[in-house]
Parts: sequence; structure tokens; C-alpha cells
Amino acid sequence: MRHQKAGKKLNRTASHRSAMFRNMVTSLFKHGQVRTTDAKAKELRRWADRMVTLAKRGDLHARRQALSVVREKAVVHKLFEQAAELYGGRPGGYTRIIKIGRRPGDAAPISLVQLVAPSEKKADKKKKTRSAKKGVDRAKKEAPVKSKEKEKSKEAKTAKKAAQKAAPDIEKEAISEPEGDKSSEEAEARSESTEAPETKADKEKE
Repeated sequence: MRHQKAGKKLNRTASHRSAMFRNMVTSLFKHGQVRTTDAKAKELRRWADRMVTLAKRGDLHARRQALSVVREKAVVHKLFEQAAELYGGRPGGYTRIIKIGRRPGDAAPISLVQLVAPSEKKADKKKKTRSAKKGVDRAKKEAPVKSKEKEKSKEAKTAKKAAQKAAPDIEKEAISEPEGDKSSEEAEARSESTEAPETKADKEKE
């Protein structure tokens, strides 16, 4: 039966493997991220989560256990000071693995192991999403009102255009009326002039 055989051997001896992961855990908590192969990244996550759970405990025994793994005292002190604030409300999953691609040369799959951001930032994100949802609801409520306003503005524009089109026709009619009066006056003057010689001729005959 396969009891008490958790973890990957990674084609290394026990001493080599433990030394390698101790160095990687120290670098992870010191710099915040480590780039390595996929298999080693998955195994490193187990070691890192165990160190964070020890730091959340925070007692002297947990600190000594962490110092037996992490190689630098300053990194351990920093982890124990910040663990309660950063990961107090998180029950697990303190690291994430981001797959980058393949390494040039041997084409080994490479991943980036990162420490997860604090829980406060997640709360801020939740607040932002709620406010975004409220904004969407407001936009939906305001949409009919805006559409009605747009319809009214369109109607007003069409009425203005119709009035502008009708205005030149009225001006033409107003201009054509005086011309008609002038033509009628000219016709009357001509008729009078034609009648005047006839009257003179009749007088002479008489």
C-alpha cells in the first residue's frame, strides 16, 4: 500500500529535493514570485501553503518549525508579521500558478508561482462589482426616459425642417402677389390709353 508517500520525487534524492524546495520557498516569500517548471511549481505550492499556515498560527513552536525550512530569519519574521493581515480570512490557497509557456532549449513547460493578493483587495473588487451592477440597473431605468427624449427631439427637428421648407413657398407667394397687382394696373392703363384716342376721334366727327 502507498502510505506516507505524498509528493513527487522529480528524479532527485531526498536531500537534494529538500534543499531545492527550501531554497525555492525562501525565494518565494522573499521576492513574492518564483519561475520554475510545472512539476516543481505544483510541489512548491504544498511547501508554501504549509509555511503560511504555520505563520497564521503565530506561536513560538510554529516559528521554530518555519525556521527549520526557510533559510533566512528576516523572511520568517516578515512572514509571521504579515500573515494574519494578509491571509487571516483565507482558509487556504495562498499561492497561484500561472503557466507561461515553454523554455527555449529543452521545451520544458514553465510556470510562475505567485503569492495571492490580500483578502482586502478581494472585498474592494466585490464592492466594485456591486457598484457596477447598480450602474447597469440605473442605465436600464434611464434608457426608456432617454429614448423618449430622443423621440421628442426628433419630432421637434422634423417640425423645424417642415417649417423651414414651408417658409420659402410663403415668401414666393408674397412676392408673386405684388407682381400680379402691377400687371393688372398695367392692363388697366393700356385699356385707358386705347379708349382715349377713340373718344377724341368721336369728338372731332361731331
